[in-house]
Amino acid sequence: MVDDGGVLTAGPFSDWLTAMRAVLADGGSSDVPCDGCTACCTSSQFVHIDPDETDTLAAIPEALLFPAPGLPVGHLVLGYDERGHCPMLADGACSIYDHRPRTCRTYDCRVFAAAGIDADPARPLILERARRWRFDYPTLPDREEHDAVLAAARSTRGSLPGADPTRIALQSIGRS
Repeated sequence: MVDDGGVLTAGPFSDWLTAMRAVLADGGSSDVPCDGCTACCTSSQFVHIDPDETDTLAAIPEALLFPAPGLPVGHLVLGYDERGHCPMLADGACSIYDHRPRTCRTYDCRVFAAAGIDADPARPLILERARRWRFDYPTLPDREEHDAVLAAARSTRGSLPGADPTRIALQSIGRS
């Protein structure tokens, strides 16, 4: 939800953190209130697809899939078009939404707000969107858990200088 100031309501922090940890543990789907945002679909990102994602693989034309560098045979990536858009994005929506890759199902740009770090500046649409999220703190544990994630992010950044912001943010959720 967007308010008049452009702030996006991310919801109660503890609820989000519990749900995000569950998604990361079991590969379920994040419930991100995108409200028509396609920043992650239009930011020149390669989408990793595991060999066990047979439903996804059946929905994507083979010509759009490439071996994932540095990973075992069977791991693939879906590239992007000349505009930096996912080729499965059609008319502003995912054409394979019910069969989308696990990477897409688990992606949640609120992770950057949770970790108190910026997304990759090379992805300005994601950076702008992530900067607008604001969590709620209806209980003391909400604030304490967010403080723990922020501290973990600072520690991770210190131990992994130059690391990818997404990696730092995800590790901070697991370390808090």
